[in-house]
Amino acid sequence: MLITPIYAAILAIIYVALSFNVIRMRIKLKIPFGDGKDKQLKRAMRVHGNFSEYVPLAIILLYFLELHSQNNLLIHSLGSAFLIARLSHIFGVSQIKEKIAFRVFGLFITGGVLCICASTILLSDSIN
Repeated sequence: MLITPIYAAILAIIYVALSFNVIRMRIKLKIPFGDGKDKQLKRAMRVHGNFSEYVPLAIILLYFLELHSQNNLLIHSLGSAFLIARLSHIFGVSQIKEKIAFRVFGLFITGGVLCICASTILLSDSIN
């Protein structure tokens, strides 16, 4: 059984929740387009945007790594680290008084997961 679809499904649910959060705020603030210079809406939009920028590439890399690896522990470790990183980033950036440590942790771990997946794939003997 493949592991990556589990993380993809969890991340998809988070993505939908982030989308609904932006929609809810737009309705509440009566701002159909843009951010209306509302700081909280701007943050919600960036959290959603940042999530949508990083998650697809991470899922693709994790999936390719899973295809080339027999190491389920590695896939779960990277998948769960990525999930925790994204949740940390969401929490940090969502606050009006930003929790910078959560944002930095989230971005650092996200970058680490992407680099580990990419480098492991590139160095894998099974690619050749």
